[in-house]
Amino acid sequence: MGHLSLVTLLVPDYDEAIAYYTGRMGFELREDTPLDQPDAPGKRWVVVAPGPGAQTALLLARAATGPQRERIGDQTGGRVAFFLTTDDVDADVRRLAAAGVSVEQPPRDEPYGRIAVLVDRYGNRWDLLGPGRPGGGPSA
Repeated sequence: MGHLSLVTLLVPDYDEAIAYYTGRMGFELREDTPLDQPDAPGKRWVVVAPGPGAQTALLLARAATGPQRERIGDQTGGRVAFFLTTDDVDADVRRLAAAGVSVEQPPRDEPYGRIAVLVDRYGNRWDLLGPGRPGGGPSA
């Protein structure tokens, strides 16, 4: 077996989601291919990833039905849905907050490393995970 390559993320609009994830979150647009189908006009294959080396990316899927639209931003029932790793949680939180990303919980140290919780434009919760601080204790 290989690796997990894509995770579907329901969004209300392709262009709005591309602008948010590439402009505010700093992701790269890897693909945007029209898939016009008789039963799904305007459908596209849109893939964004957190960086050039990322093996796992998001497939931005425009919600097409009522039940799909109801799940935008809450695909996990309120739990954290996505986990991003970084070498510097604090610097990335400052950058993301300056770009307009909502920081639900500021950086803190946990036994498994440094963590901050973000909320994207649609209400999805993200953990930003990095190595713990030298000395292992919580920051002052």
